[in-house]
Amino acid sequence: MSEKETLNELREIQKDTENWKENIDKVAAKLDKSYSVKVKAKALWILGEMGLKYPQQIKSYVNLIAGYIDDSDAKLRERSVNALGRIGRADKNLIIPYFDKLMNTRIDDNGKVRLAFVWACENIATNAPELFCDRLAIFWDMIDDSYEKVRIEAPEMFRVMGKRKPECVKDYLEKLQYIADNDKHPVVRIHCAGAVRITENAINNRN
Repeated sequence: MSEKETLNELREIQKDTENWKENIDKVAAKLDKSYSVKVKAKALWILGEMGLKYPQQIKSYVNLIAGYIDDSDAKLRERSVNALGRIGRADKNLIIPYFDKLMNTRIDDNGKVRLAFVWACENIATNAPELFCDRLAIFWDMIDDSYEKVRIEAPEMFRVMGKRKPECVKDYLEKLQYIADNDKHPVVRIHCAGAVRITENAINNRN
């Protein structure tokens, strides 16, 4: 099939959510080196969503998916990180062997990959916040990232963690409030304020 035909096939599979489990192998086969970057990027995205729904069925492909973290193409690195985030949200144990590699993508030279890193960590932290309690300084530093979308997204990690492990975010509340009051970017201010509010509510509900 041509690239266009293969992409159309993947789009049809993506829409047919009821048959995802049966189509995992077919999508994973598109990660073969013979396929284009566009095809592999689409396959990685779909596999991430399939992994969120069927983590055990995706288990045998996690190593293949994680391998694209080191790819020379930024789009494939981005999609690999995205996929690991979704799979890790469903079952942290599937991505633990690749966790250090995933964490290293925070310093990728491509802003979209760094954005994917934050987004992936938010996904994983939703059900495994304990993995990030001693790593929140990473996300604090990323509020000053050179890529605007990373700056916007980084405070959301504190919101996710603040709801689940407010004691881990407590030491950042004063600093987050300062940014909420003073940052030049309105969405960064809003997200920092939201993180403070969610964390304080969680603390108060536990008292």
